Amino acid sequence: MKFSQRSYTQEFLDRDDIPFNDIKRNMQELDVINTWLGGHGITLSGIKELLQTQKLEKVIICEIGCGGGDNLCAINKWCEKNNVAAFFIGIDINAHCISYARERNPSISCEWITSDYAKVMFDQKPHIIFSSLFCHHFSEEQLQKMFQWMHANSSLGFFINDLHRNRLAYYSIKILTAIFSRSYLVKNDAPLSVLRGFSKSELNTILSDASIHKHSIKWKWAFRWLIIVKR
Repeated sequence: MKFSQRSYTQEFLDRDDIPFNDIKRNMQELDVINTWLGGHGITLSGIKELLQTQKLEKVIICEIGCGGGDNLCAINKWCEKNNVAAFFIGIDINAHCISYARERNPSISCEWITSDYAKVMFDQKPHIIFSSLFCHHFSEEQLQKMFQWMHANSSLGFFINDLHRNRLAYYSIKILTAIFSRSYLVKNDAPLSVLRGFSKSELNTILSDASIHKHSIKWKWAFRWLIIVKR
């Protein structure tokens, strides 16, 4: 197994012929993984850093590739606990995912949008745009355009929560999902996602090629990168 370069093998989740019930189970298990391995905590770290010196009447937070909305749900709980007024926007190209997110999160003040993120036009720019476990699905060229779009469409900045390509991360998630997962999507895609993940130098290169030079890249447990770009 080579870890020096990214894999471009397609994940099952990126295919067009996967039944939604299988995708739904995949999203449910990813929510558990994000909860227990600190993924939601990393997302909250990005929110806190971008809001650190800001006093806003209401913060607008947008997630691209929102899936079933579990990240926005976690942020909403933090906002309610800390008396932060917030409005959310969840964007996903899969209409079934958006329907599931809307059904699952009825109490969140959120606009759910079925679309390719790049085709979305905002009446008012979100203060923060972010993605979680979304970027590794794309090529470097696609990511350059994504980062430029996120930068242009956010008023405070954007952040990315994604995977560190690492041998220990790969074999650990492969063993854990083989034992505990009941989803063939998770069993296949979770280890493959690590192989499609990034080194720090690769992220620096993508950001530089996107003409984004002021940013921070922090390593987080468990084998994640938190990339923050402030406006």
